Amino acid sequence: MRVLGVDPGLTRCGLGIVEGTPGRPPRLVAVGVIRTPADLDVAKRLVRIEAGIEEWIEEHRPDAVAVERVFAQHNVRTVMGTAQASGIAMVVAARRGLPVALHTPSEVKAAVTGSGRADKEQVTTMVTRILKLAERPTPADAADALALAICHVWRGGVPNRLQEAAGSRGGAEALAQAQSRLQVARLRAAVAAQEGRR
Repeated sequence: MRVLGVDPGLTRCGLGIVEGTPGRPPRLVAVGVIRTPADLDVAKRLVRIEAGIEEWIEEHRPDAVAVERVFAQHNVRTVMGTAQASGIAMVVAARRGLPVALHTPSEVKAAVTGSGRADKEQVTTMVTRILKLAERPTPADAADALALAICHVWRGGVPNRLQEAAGSRGGAEALAQAQSRLQVARLRAAVAAQEGRR
């Protein structure tokens, strides 16, 4: 199985592709980061991210896409950018009929380090060891994208019930839309919680 891991972000969107099967060490296919300038209009930044992910899928032909699940953070602005980039990744994958899986940061950390509370340094170290890389993948966004892909491969690409029901390209697009709505709902809840603390 070949998996594209996407660590979503507006300024840096990490991309990592690994190939492997559950229970065996995966192999690195490609790793990189899509960067967009902070002074560029958000819509144009999202177009650049879309084009970059499209290019990677076209070039590397993954079997599935694993995206980090957006979770509530203290900085709502950061959550917004992450959720927007996450939605772009899901739509690009669904458009091509690729299954999309969302993994939480703690799931990914537990998969590659054995601890759901590992820090970025530990994740990068383990990704380097697992993939037998001569150098550590940098920046952290690239290492996180590889960790997402490794996590998905090792879980056997287990589809959730929604993905099983999707089955067709139209179903995959409906799944991406449902996941996107879920991300937006979580984001609204995070914003409401932060405003309630003020």
